[in-house]
Amino acid sequence: MADLLVRGERVLLPDGIGAATISIAGGRITGILPFAHAEPDVFTIEAGQLVVMPGLVDTHVHINEPGRTEWEGFATATRAAAAGGLTTLVDMPLNSIPATTTVAALDAKRQAAAGQCHVDIGFWGGVVPGNAHEIEALAHAGVLGFKCFLSPSGVDEFDHVTDADLRRAMPALAHASLPLLVHAELPQR
Repeated sequence: MADLLVRGERVLLPDGIGAATISIAGGRITGILPFAHAEPDVFTIEAGQLVVMPGLVDTHVHINEPGRTEWEGFATATRAAAAGGLTTLVDMPLNSIPATTTVAALDAKRQAAAGQCHVDIGFWGGVVPGNAHEIEALAHAGVLGFKCFLSPSGVDEFDHVTDADLRRAMPALAHASLPLLVHAELPQR
């Protein structure tokens, strides 16, 4: 049974924007119903002409915690995301100390995030020189993909990879079957 209905004339649906009523139970969408659907005992939000759509996901966020919370931390980043309609942030692997290039660093990120997030959080793992042996473990630990730089990142804790580093990492990356984001700028040679 729904504990909330959201009725709107401009609901983003699989086939476009139209009038509908969204049924929600326990914070999850449980149904997309006709616009006229009503349940007298269920609180209903009348959205009118406002656009009703699922929350957004930002896959490129630098939260910087632990280590650089003066730049941005989980509490401030996720509060701002929620205020802007985002439901999920995916944190980039650099800028925090330590960078998310090992399972221990990923665990430190999760510990830092515990209890202070206002939206869902995911993490990218980093590919840096010498951590090819960490890729499979990071994938099993739940990173959503990997990131590397071909030129200096500007962050001492996140060095750029060489062609040889990428070649060493590729078998593990292929086995993980997760995306690799590459800052593809090449340094002047």
